[in-house]
Amino acid sequence: LISGCGTFTFLSSAVAAISGLLMGYELGLISGAILQMNSILTLSCKEQEIVVSSLLFGALFASLTGGFLIDQFGRRLAIIIASSLLVLGSLVLLPYESYGVLIVGRIAIGISISLSSIATCVYIAEIAPQHRRGLLVSLNELMIVIGILFAYISNYAFARVSHGWKYMFGFVIPLGALQAIAMYFLPPSPRFLVMKNNDEAAKKVLERLRETSDATKELTVIKSSLKDEHQYSFLDLFRSKNNMRARMLVGLTLVFFVQTTGQPNILFYASTVLKSVGFQSNEAASLASTGVGVVKVVSTVPATVFVDQVGSKTFLCIGSSVMAVSLVTMGLVNHNIHVNFTSVCRSQSPEEFSLQRPGNLTGVTNGSLEDLFASMASPERLSFDAQRSPGVARTGELNRTALAGGKSTTESHVGTEEVPVVLKWLSLASLLVYVAAFSIGLGPMSWLVLSEIFPGGIRGRAMALTSSMNWGINLLISLTFLTVTELIGLSWVCFIYTIMSLASLVFVIVFIPETKGCSLEQISMELAKQKYVKTPLCWMSQRRETLVPVELAKREKEQLY
Repeated sequence: LISGCGTFTFLSSAVAAISGLLMGYELGLISGAILQMNSILTLSCKEQEIVVSSLLFGALFASLTGGFLIDQFGRRLAIIIASSLLVLGSLVLLPYESYGVLIVGRIAIGISISLSSIATCVYIAEIAPQHRRGLLVSLNELMIVIGILFAYISNYAFARVSHGWKYMFGFVIPLGALQAIAMYFLPPSPRFLVMKNNDEAAKKVLERLRETSDATKELTVIKSSLKDEHQYSFLDLFRSKNNMRARMLVGLTLVFFVQTTGQPNILFYASTVLKSVGFQSNEAASLASTGVGVVKVVSTVPATVFVDQVGSKTFLCIGSSVMAVSLVTMGLVNHNIHVNFTSVCRSQSPEEFSLQRPGNLTGVTNGSLEDLFASMASPERLSFDAQRSPGVARTGELNRTALAGGKSTTESHVGTEEVPVVLKWLSLASLLVYVAAFSIGLGPMSWLVLSEIFPGGIRGRAMALTSSMNWGINLLISLTFLTVTELIGLSWVCFIYTIMSLASLVFVIVFIPETKGCSLEQISMELAKQKYVKTPLCWMSQRRETLVPVELAKREKEQLY
């Protein structure tokens, strides 16, 4: 199907990557759904913040506890549990129209997407052949951005449908159920089976995945590597043994940069920024949501396809450099245009708002809903990420936008003076380039690196710890973004993000190892060597060609005698 990667391996990875699609969809969805829930439940600002953040709290909780589950009961089982939980959480939301139920459902969904995002990366990395691992792990990030795009499309599609939010939440139910059933029939990770001393089953799984009649060699390598790694406890992540502390710091710092280079926040304001630089509401609306969603998908594709030839480190360097350039441009453009964010939440009380709120959405003033959508769906609060960086905590900002009640409010807070055409298009271009740069660099590649640099015996817990850092910082940044923007202005926020992008570039060059074409065992063996604490990790790649085959040959000999 893909050269050097068996059909069965690709199929298993694709089914696991459905988690990414569900995650992206859930993250992009709330911006549209909350508008409708607002009209039914008449939520105050604070309540809306809690609804939006509840998913992040669930995700943070799962990332703190999920690592144990993944290492103890297996990657495949964790994905099945996560999909089932997503289906349950969504089912809870449908029949009731109450604030409490909404919170419970969103927390369940948060736990689910956080657990599945960690488990999926680990599962795919462990079943993939080494020369195709980058492609298959990045498949998950590609699915996340496609999920976000689907969420924006469904936000538009159901904007004028009575109780449209129920359809939005309901869409994931068949897909989640399908994934849980399909995962049941797929094999567990061979490395997990070896960890559980089930070598015979691991050998069978490897033979199916590699479409070969004898997988003894690969099994021997996995066993010799895991023999050393299995005795790790969680606290070893913070000790100097095998450079675990250094590896953990590399992982945490990488995740820190995913969040602090601003992707989750700048994008939330895409349409506000575009309106302020002279795009009229409908134009800005369609550009902001769907346009950015499309750019994200289109730029993630080459990163996914070529990562095994080019290497994740190179993509991270390109991404960070281009982000810095586009952020400087955006900062300078906004510096020359007066952009005024006034918090709509404070300027309009819930009472006033309720006067504009009809029983269903058909009565909203003409065209206002699409405009409002744009300002809300402004793409993509994920790096998670978010994926990868799931920035749903657009809390304060989200609600302030939501309460605008239509375009008149939004526009009244944005400078209306005529803006030169050049600046207008430059602002849009720099925003799109910024999105694209994130989508080839920090977006997909950080999760690939994280799934590679930790030893198998503790990979689940290590990924969970970096993931909790990801959700935690996301929550913090999201809750403070608007306040900071009001204090120092958008252009300075862009400049701060520029500095962060440059810092992440330096960090990647010095500390991230180039791992293309190596097996997980080779990577772990190299990173465990003492010299990498004293010399930068990036020098590893130059010595690897000579070291690894010799080391592996030595280990295999030891096994034979």
